[in-house]
Amino acid sequence: MRISKALTIAGSDSGGGAGIQADLKTFQELGVFGMSALTAVTAQNTTGVQGVYPIPAAAVIAQIQSVGEDLKPDAVKTGMLFSADIIESVSREVKRFQWKNVVIDPVMIAKGGASLLQEEAITALKEYLIPLSTVITPNIPEAAVLTGLTIRTEDDKKETAIKLHQLGAKNVIIKGGHEEAEKMAADLLFDGQNFYEFKSERVHTVNTHGTGCTFSAAITAGLAAGMPLLNAVERAKQFIQAAIEDDLQLGSGHGPTNHWAYNRRKKERFVHGS
Repeated sequence: MRISKALTIAGSDSGGGAGIQADLKTFQELGVFGMSALTAVTAQNTTGVQGVYPIPAAAVIAQIQSVGEDLKPDAVKTGMLFSADIIESVSREVKRFQWKNVVIDPVMIAKGGASLLQEEAITALKEYLIPLSTVITPNIPEAAVLTGLTIRTEDDKKETAIKLHQLGAKNVIIKGGHEEAEKMAADLLFDGQNFYEFKSERVHTVNTHGTGCTFSAAITAGLAAGMPLLNAVERAKQFIQAAIEDDLQLGSGHGPTNHWAYNRRKKERFVHGS
């Protein structure tokens, strides 16, 4: 039996809702063996980030090499990378191992507003890592920072996606969760030629901590298992929609999503024959 494997290179979230914790939970739920390389340790909970403690770049490299030389991931996801030094180091290892399924989630700001990426790291991200990506998955504020564009309309989203593609990303997904639309949340995928839209009913809840990490991890799991990108994104959209709708109502701030909701729904449909 072939075991699909995915590596997440990201920060640790002590509250368990985002970062490597969200990634590994998502990999597990979607039948993919998860591995990790920590870039930073954060002290955080649903109310915000109380501290960020970066891991030395040499330690990040050592983790990646340990996984790459032995376990050989089928897909790689990056999340919070914190510094230009770490980004350059990660980029070198991605090229060294010639990894093909690379999902870049450019984590910049936590739900509570705390910065998770140093200013000079944005330039390094654009110069070194985005050109190596199979797909980049910014939300609207992140896409605006990366391109310098203002995003208010659908045409703005398309223009931004084209500009990110010109930075070297093979595919671009601009997540629509930050839009002001009342009824639908629309994610836009651009593959260099065509645009595809993935819509879901908007859920009005504060319990959305880790949605970006989880969505990108679900795409990574699909690619690791050999799914075409469109199929991986479609399933990831269903996965995160279930995780938001069946929220756990934990904590007193921005609570985490429900990583087991997607599979629980599948099991219930099987049991009830619907």
